[in-house]
Amino acid sequence: MGLQTRHWDRLGNGGLTFTELGFGTAPLGNLYKAISDDEARATLDASWEGGVRYFDTAPLYGLGLSETRLNSFLRDKQRDSYILSSKVGRLIEYCSLEHRAGVGKWFDVPQRRENFDYTYDGVMRSFEHSFSRLGVDRIDILYVHDLCAFSHGSKVASDMRVEEFFGGRGYDAMISLRDQRVIKAIGGGVNEWEVCQALAERGDFDLFLLAGRYTLLEQKALDSFLPLCEARGIGIITGGPYNSGILATGAKPGSFYNYGPAPQEIIERVNAIEEVCTGHGVRMVDAAFQFPLLHPAHVAVIPGGQGVAEMAGNLQAAKADIPKSLWLDLKDAGLMREDAPT
Repeated sequence: MGLQTRHWDRLGNGGLTFTELGFGTAPLGNLYKAISDDEARATLDASWEGGVRYFDTAPLYGLGLSETRLNSFLRDKQRDSYILSSKVGRLIEYCSLEHRAGVGKWFDVPQRRENFDYTYDGVMRSFEHSFSRLGVDRIDILYVHDLCAFSHGSKVASDMRVEEFFGGRGYDAMISLRDQRVIKAIGGGVNEWEVCQALAERGDFDLFLLAGRYTLLEQKALDSFLPLCEARGIGIITGGPYNSGILATGAKPGSFYNYGPAPQEIIERVNAIEEVCTGHGVRMVDAAFQFPLLHPAHVAVIPGGQGVAEMAGNLQAAKADIPKSLWLDLKDAGLMREDAPT
């Protein structure tokens, strides 16, 4: 059985056809550990052979390494056979060794620092640099990256960056690129649905890549953001469907939730969810992958994959058969919101 696809065409320009499983390429930037070029290529090859045709990257990932690794992989692929997204908001610049960004997060990466820049010039320069690193003749989707409190340290700092994006005309640059049909869609790649909602209320956005905020563990986005997306025809891609791993690994010692050690209440909730899944003969990771796709605004889910085994697991999750009774039992147990679409 191949991967399912979803077509999105908010603007009437032919739209884009997503595979429900996409490839989030942050791990290809040597996130948390270094992998060789051969390992990175083997993972990408496994994804392609499994049917994946949506690839998301960003200048931040490996300080350019993720984009350059995609370059050689995509070079012999027919351009209309896949969707490619990248991001703007940071310029990746050469620096002295002591100023190299992401020490302890990105391993064996170029000697670069990140400079936030959400202005018109910053967006255009970032886009041009991504084109050079990727070596493609088209990028389909451009997301403004990390306009969130998680990335900037506070809501005040996040709000200032949002103002820079609109007041400094970074938003106008993205609209211009879309109007010229250089790209097909614009959006935001953010960790907080509240920021996505603020962007959607202020601008004309097509897609949001939302990390970890509509999952088996978190559904608050149903209050206002996801209904707004449905009303506007905005598509949603869920990144981080396993909330940093705990929904894939289960609540084991040292499990991670939202980039940190899982608190006790989350451990207990995950154990309860896993018990219901086991009762239905379903792997929790399969349910976690497929849950966001039950919402009509969603077009894809993009878990990361740092190796061939992880990619095989993602492909298995995308193709798993989940009985509807599982979702009903999770609701009956108070482990899922009653208004979550099933």
